Amino acid sequence: MAGGGFAIDAPAKGFDGKITLSVVITCIVAASGGLIFGYDIGVSGGVTTMVPFLEKFFPSILRKAAGDVNVNMYCVYDSQVLTLFTSSLYLAGLVSSLAASRVTTALGRRNTIILGGAIFLAGGAINGGAENIVMLILGRILLGFGVGFTYQAAPLYLSEVAPPKWRGAFNTGFTFFLGVGVVVAGCINYATAKRTWGWRLSLGLAVAPAAVMILGSFLISDTPSSLVERGKIDQARNALRKARGSSIDVEPELEELIRWSQIAKSIKQEPFMAIFERQYRPQLVMAIAIPFFQQLTGINIVAFYSPNLFRSVGLGSDAALLSTIILGVVNLSSNLVSSSFVDRFGRRFLFITGGILMVVCQIAVSVLLAVVTGVHGTKDVSKGNAVLVLVLLCLYSAGFGFSWGPLAVLVPSEIFPLKIRNTGQSIAVAVQLLILFVLSQTFLSMLCHFKFGAFLFYAFWIAVMTVFIIFFLPETKGIPLESMYTIWGKHWFWRRFVKEVEEQDNLP
Repeated sequence: MAGGGFAIDAPAKGFDGKITLSVVITCIVAASGGLIFGYDIGVSGGVTTMVPFLEKFFPSILRKAAGDVNVNMYCVYDSQVLTLFTSSLYLAGLVSSLAASRVTTALGRRNTIILGGAIFLAGGAINGGAENIVMLILGRILLGFGVGFTYQAAPLYLSEVAPPKWRGAFNTGFTFFLGVGVVVAGCINYATAKRTWGWRLSLGLAVAPAAVMILGSFLISDTPSSLVERGKIDQARNALRKARGSSIDVEPELEELIRWSQIAKSIKQEPFMAIFERQYRPQLVMAIAIPFFQQLTGINIVAFYSPNLFRSVGLGSDAALLSTIILGVVNLSSNLVSSSFVDRFGRRFLFITGGILMVVCQIAVSVLLAVVTGVHGTKDVSKGNAVLVLVLLCLYSAGFGFSWGPLAVLVPSEIFPLKIRNTGQSIAVAVQLLILFVLSQTFLSMLCHFKFGAFLFYAFWIAVMTVFIIFFLPETKGIPLESMYTIWGKHWFWRRFVKEVEEQDNLP
């Protein structure tokens, strides 16, 4: 395959260890950070189809949905205030993710997860008791702060604790729990949709996954890398012994972590400045491009607004909510496929395969809607065609679930050296939330104006990002974090950046 495909035998340094009960438990707890993000994704779109919620906060949308206002099927939910309800969380998450790198460095990965969970819990409580749109948006902002901190720290935790040989499988646990959150939220929405207080229960139960994550985090230690970074060597040694197993001599790995930490501290330059150095150009590009492209798959937009979308194309309220659950289950199942194959076939293979499947499905949805609804979206959609749209979106969701979903979290968390790892992860999360904010704020309006063409928009970007992976992403499968720098020097394009810096360093 052309481009960046390389099988690299990086120095493993004998640090693989083995899968222990301790490392499994700690990784499950850290991965549960995905629950809060997933629950919000699943719950926010569902409550916007509930009649009591719309009556209280968005009565104009209810009038359009009832046919009192003459609009085409794509424009029923076109409301900037409604999209602000969803997107305000991601704007807040963007702000907190940029601050999270310093917080994670100072407090450690585990404590940052606890902090994020506590803020998210407060936001869920406010949303559940909201009496006006201001309280609703305030709660969303707090939820966003919680997501920003947790999303920054949890993937780092997983990458630093997991043995290199199985790092991909353990890291995809974050996305798996995100999928669990989506499905659970969809089920709660479906069960409470007919109740006057149903939307309050759906929004307020966000405190439950936050509480699970907080309590679990108190039972685990921080990562060895983070403990060494903060000078807690004895605690780092104990954490390594638990993670690698009592039969493994952890001193060589501990010495390596101490060495890299000392190198990082010897460089006085601010991490936010150091990351822009030429030698880190490959990692910086990936930290920006991968989360950028992930959001342009359109998956989170489909997840947020799928109940609105399915109602627009002819399914009733109950059927629309049930369809959302089906999408979530498909995505969750495909996450398991990813965890099974990511360390066997590698990151690139899954990226490319998933990208091709998503392109085909998005084009098929666009063509189907164009034929069925007409150019102006004025024709009614039969139940059979609405189900066909659901099937195509399920295939699309499966493609995302085993590729760009988990891998866009995994790859940025594993490619940076220690001294800029927190900063690189913060940039990756910030880019993701920024694009997510823009898309969530504009999707319903874009659907109204572009109609079926909105899906062609995403198909184009999926094709572009698949080509990007083919040519520019080297394989990171099985490479220890401390040896990750070797992949860039062997890549056909990125080696020019690494080699030039090495040559300058060797000049007399």
